[in-house]
Amino acid sequence: MKIKTKRWLVCLVLVLVTGFVALNVLAYNHAHAMMHFTSAGTRTDKPEDLSFWKKLGVLLVGVNIPRPTSNRSPSDLAPECRALSIVDPNNITLSAWYCDRGKTTPLVILFHGYSKEKTSLLKEAKAFLGLGASVLLPDFRGSGGSSESYTTLGFHESEDVAAAVRHAHAHLSHAATILFGQSMGSVAVLRAIHAHGISPDAVILEGVFDTMLNTVRNRFDSMGVPSFPGARLLLFWGGKQQGFDAFAHNPVDYARSMKCPALFLHGANDPRAKLTEARAVFAAASGPKVFKEFESVGHGPIVSKRPEDWKAAVGEIIRKASR
Repeated sequence: MKIKTKRWLVCLVLVLVTGFVALNVLAYNHAHAMMHFTSAGTRTDKPEDLSFWKKLGVLLVGVNIPRPTSNRSPSDLAPECRALSIVDPNNITLSAWYCDRGKTTPLVILFHGYSKEKTSLLKEAKAFLGLGASVLLPDFRGSGGSSESYTTLGFHESEDVAAAVRHAHAHLSHAATILFGQSMGSVAVLRAIHAHGISPDAVILEGVFDTMLNTVRNRFDSMGVPSFPGARLLLFWGGKQQGFDAFAHNPVDYARSMKCPALFLHGANDPRAKLTEARAVFAAASGPKVFKEFESVGHGPIVSKRPEDWKAAVGEIIRKASR
């Protein structure tokens, strides 16, 4: 009887150890797939759009995210728009478009979201031009015409924000500097203010999440899969691969360093960065601030769904920052 019990216990331990190792291997591969762009293949659909079998395939092998690129040219933004390069202290080269409307105009620097590139913000950039601002559109590292092939969901991209702001201050003369971030771009802006000492005249943050853990949990929810322990394992291995503590990558903490005027824009039905999470970041911000909620809008470009309301909100902060 004792021998049978010991064998049963040994088998149970082997099963548990094997399951633990397998789960960590899956998490490691998923984290790598989410944070490294591929050179080919079809992009994996949004979690909400996946069939049961496709969801199962994603859970087993991970997502495929080809490097975000575009064939569009600067003239698609405006006739006077030109391309330029920004080099950061680590010799990472950022591709950017610059549209100069004069020294007396404010400069809006726009930062795109996860797995996007600068032309995903053309509507927003054109709207800012229409409001009388100049614009600078950089690609984050790994995207568009920039160097590298990875993403860190705003952590190291904050260095790109700092590099773009310092380039603008050194080489582009304007009345004020306003930073616009969308989703991951918002997170990178907040971390750049917190960790890299930049001081914009105002910021506009759209679709911001509060903590890295919550935004990963939200993706699990969209898949209809329990987030424990997978979300924590993804953060652990993603941070290990990219050299940072993903559990401490929290915009709600970064926001406490922000003293400049801030406008928060958020869709009430956002499943990626929930409304309560965005309001937590807003509550943590120290400076003058406004929160604008958009009913029946999810996680995506708000200007496409509510253009007039969006323009009215951003127009006000541009006018205030330019005084």
